[in-house]
Amino acid sequence: MPENLLFIPGLLCDETVWLPVRELLGQGCIADLGDRDSIRGMATDLLAAHPGPLAVAGHSMGARVALEMHRQAPARIRRLALLDTGTHPARPGEEVNRFRRVRLGYEKGMAALCQDWLPPMLAEANQNRTEITKPLTEMVLRQTPERHENQIKALLNRPDARKALAEITCPTLIGVGDEDQWSPPAQHREIAAKIPGSTLVIIENTGHFAPFEAPTETARAMRNWLNT
Repeated sequence: MPENLLFIPGLLCDETVWLPVRELLGQGCIADLGDRDSIRGMATDLLAAHPGPLAVAGHSMGARVALEMHRQAPARIRRLALLDTGTHPARPGEEVNRFRRVRLGYEKGMAALCQDWLPPMLAEANQNRTEITKPLTEMVLRQTPERHENQIKALLNRPDARKALAEITCPTLIGVGDEDQWSPPAQHREIAAKIPGSTLVIIENTGHFAPFEAPTETARAMRNWLNT
């Protein structure tokens, strides 16, 4: 039975971040993470909503959900693509900065939150490209402070996925923008080194939003992954 391709967006994201890649690949369904406040709960919901074997591609927080889906149902996850992400648990002091932005969203609105959060997520050359910043800004403005807070709670209580990496045996793609400051390439090299047979792709002139900043290059890497 062939697997279905499922794209999972990350923090403050919706289908926008994956649409260009899905169009280039000509297949796949983009998940909605809903209002869950735990990575485990998000993974359980997606496994229930998308039956059968899956090829799962996650971006940022979505990749953490993909890893948890594999932990919960390894026989169903036939392929994994992990983009611009991490596997470590919350670091000391991380809560302070994350909840600063939660308060910003409640007190000054999602536009202020977006202005603070989005620019550093992009490659420097892309921070002034309206064809990139406008749709991503509109995406963030569609979110709510409540959903943002729930996702932050999920991230701060995220499971430590590092020990499970060596148990992944399905074809796995690790992708990252070379200018990703939030989840840098070195972090992805470490992840790739722990997953037997995985493929690491570093996308040039791209920040944390590799699927949206560089959809052609991302789709090319994913096409190779799907054909493995």
